[in-house]
Amino acid sequence: MATMMMMRNYSHRVRALLCNSFSQQLILSSSPFHSIPTRSFSSSHFESVGFIGLGNMGSRMANNLLKAGYKMTVHDVNCNVMKMYSEMGVSTKQTPFEVAEASDVVITMLPSSSHVLDVYNGSNGLLQGGSLLTPRLLIDSSTIDPQTSRKLSMSVSNCTLKEKKDNWENPVMLDAPVSGGVVGAEAGSLTFMVGGSEDAYLAAKSLLLSMGKNTIFCGGPGNGSAAKICNNLVMAVSMLGVSEALALGQSLGITASTLTKIFNSSSARCWSSDSYNPVPGVMQGVPSSRNYSGGFASKLMAKDLNLAAASAEEVGLKCPLTFVAQNIYTEICKDGHETEDFSCVFHHYYSGESELN
Repeated sequence: MATMMMMRNYSHRVRALLCNSFSQQLILSSSPFHSIPTRSFSSSHFESVGFIGLGNMGSRMANNLLKAGYKMTVHDVNCNVMKMYSEMGVSTKQTPFEVAEASDVVITMLPSSSHVLDVYNGSNGLLQGGSLLTPRLLIDSSTIDPQTSRKLSMSVSNCTLKEKKDNWENPVMLDAPVSGGVVGAEAGSLTFMVGGSEDAYLAAKSLLLSMGKNTIFCGGPGNGSAAKICNNLVMAVSMLGVSEALALGQSLGITASTLTKIFNSSSARCWSSDSYNPVPGVMQGVPSSRNYSGGFASKLMAKDLNLAAASAEEVGLKCPLTFVAQNIYTEICKDGHETEDFSCVFHHYYSGESELN
């Protein structure tokens, strides 16, 4: 009897060992990374940060990095801006290449794809040194087309670091456009949409969070740029839909304030109705309450819609609302309203009426 009990216990232990062994093998075999050495990047030595493009957005982002204690080197084509930063004790350089030579990481915040290409590939650009780079990480926060982001990412990945440290074998580029506008840049509450290497994204996260409150990894190179274009497409179409409905309501005898209350308590509720209402007099603290000044300029929305339309054509996707929105904002700009906030479409395109007292 005792012998049988010993055999039974032994049998249970063997089965347990076999099950544990099988489970471990299953976990290993089901992981696509078990035979691939992973590379973790360290952000602990991003001591020197270069920043190129000190406009309305870039200057505020750079200021938040200064507040966070980063050693900064900056460049901008505006000499007055450069003088201002120099008087603040910040190192200024005459070319992007000089910024790169002085930095562990370089951030660019520029108006368009052509500006980004010039800063990277132009004479005295970031990649002027050929295949050897000083910065380990290049981050572009401009709103540009995904194709340009992917081409630049490939160019950067083909370079070699002048000094290899912290497991960085080659330089890496991230496309990291932002949402939140000038107000978000000032407050340090931007959302970063990031494309590129996930390891590089994780290494850069603390740096990005010095300028924003949210970071979202979107996938491979160019996906951050793609996400930003899609986000702004929704903004445009949503604003047009709300503006069109409010103008129609006014024409049918319903005040915009009444219709807004209905929207915001029903299925029509959206950011354009409850946070950024386009009708003057309905909501305080938004561009429509100050004659559409400040905010997100119509010319920038038109630029982003051009990017969305070009991307749709490149992949062969039917996007009728994209092209309608593109045409409307192009017309708004041609009529002289390019510097007004994009919500001005309510007044200038739909001829909607103000509810200001």
